[in-house]
Amino acid sequence: MTSPRVLVVDDEADLRELLEITLLKMGLDVDSTETLQHARQLFAEKDYQLVLTDMRLPDGLGLELVREVTASGKNTPIAVVTAFGSAENAVVALKAGAFDYVSKPVQLDQLRVLVQSALKVTGQEPAAAPARGPQKSRLRGNSAAIQSLRDQISRLARSMAPIAINGESGSGKELAAREIHAQSSRADKPFIAVNCGAIPEALMEAEFFGYRKGAFTGAVDERDGFFQAANGGTLMLDEVADLPLAMQVKLLRAIQERRVRKIGATAEEPVDVRIISATHKNLEKLVEDGQFRQDLFYRLNVIELRLAPLRERLDDLEELVEAILARLGNFEHKAVLAPGVLDVLKGYPFPGNVRELENILERALAFSNDGVISAEDLALKGALLPPPVPAAPVAPAAEAPVSGAAAPAGEAAMPPLPVFDVLPSNLPAYLEAVERDIITRALGQTHYNRTQAAQLLGISFRQLRYQMQKLNIQDPS
Repeated sequence: MTSPRVLVVDDEADLRELLEITLLKMGLDVDSTETLQHARQLFAEKDYQLVLTDMRLPDGLGLELVREVTASGKNTPIAVVTAFGSAENAVVALKAGAFDYVSKPVQLDQLRVLVQSALKVTGQEPAAAPARGPQKSRLRGNSAAIQSLRDQISRLARSMAPIAINGESGSGKELAAREIHAQSSRADKPFIAVNCGAIPEALMEAEFFGYRKGAFTGAVDERDGFFQAANGGTLMLDEVADLPLAMQVKLLRAIQERRVRKIGATAEEPVDVRIISATHKNLEKLVEDGQFRQDLFYRLNVIELRLAPLRERLDDLEELVEAILARLGNFEHKAVLAPGVLDVLKGYPFPGNVRELENILERALAFSNDGVISAEDLALKGALLPPPVPAAPVAPAAEAPVSGAAAPAGEAAMPPLPVFDVLPSNLPAYLEAVERDIITRALGQTHYNRTQAAQLLGISFRQLRYQMQKLNIQDPS
């Protein structure tokens, strides 16, 4: 079996020799050149499992080679060597399709990690673990939006570039991040998700970077931080917009240098972590307002991934509902929707997206009869309970009873609803008021006997109790 082959492109003879020796000691075959033109020729003639190029070459820019290798269709990872302090060049290269980067002076431990990650991507790692079978996607649905998202994730999983996931609350940002991790060469390493808005500011540095024993009062043991816990894997920074400015500076350094220092330690330690950030806020606007560092924004926002809200992919609603109900149901009562309920859901805007859908179905299942969820069980905000159909024959128009007329003997009829001459300016508030009026009159007619009132309204006792609690309707006695 032939060893994986690497192409090194650098015009500094000393650095080129250092890279060659390091790669040879890793059991790899190496070709090297100092010009862009010769690199193009070698790449066209041979198959490489990794290309490593300097950004500045005598006859052009390494960025040109990045674009050409990325567009070649060979799926060959290409990494760049950037000058010290040239973070902007690294970001530009990553946006152009570079797999990763390493800064000068080259740290050999970082170089080895980069090479091993690249060889995993191409399946050419010398001591690779057994190949995993195809993994079922965590992202449910077949709409155009979700198919496009799956395609983007499959491409992004091959890279080490930082990804910024944007989407409304509840749209599945962490799920998308886990899918990227699962499809990457880091799938067998940790995935650590951190809610940046849930950590007290005074504890942030200790939580992210860890601390040594005795570093402060209460530090009775040494502890790793999030970066060390995610070493070799993926670190997701959820709600990254909530990071205070002081922590943003420290986070930026950790991302750029790929080293962290525990509180109380005198030396930094290397970490190999891919960063995925997520937020529902507009980071660009926060940068303009001075609430988020511009340099950190560019570091995190190398590749942007947008998640569509649920209202933009209603074609996936049926599959999502089935998956959620399958998880919520039990062996005795399989949870299902009554006829027409799916149409009711499709007419709802879902401001809380998939997370809200899960909550709605879980609540509805608790109120359902034998696991069959009706439209009333959904209890969507602003929904109007249907009034019962009167059993009495309709009187001629000239003899129609006036509001408040007595019902025929032996029948419990609801008084007619008032007629409004103009459309309400606040529809949800109007519907809620009408619903409260219907329930209050039914309770008054039955002297607040909730069982009889529920029968009168044609709903279950549990549904009536829930609506009374929601609308704050109480027995006057």
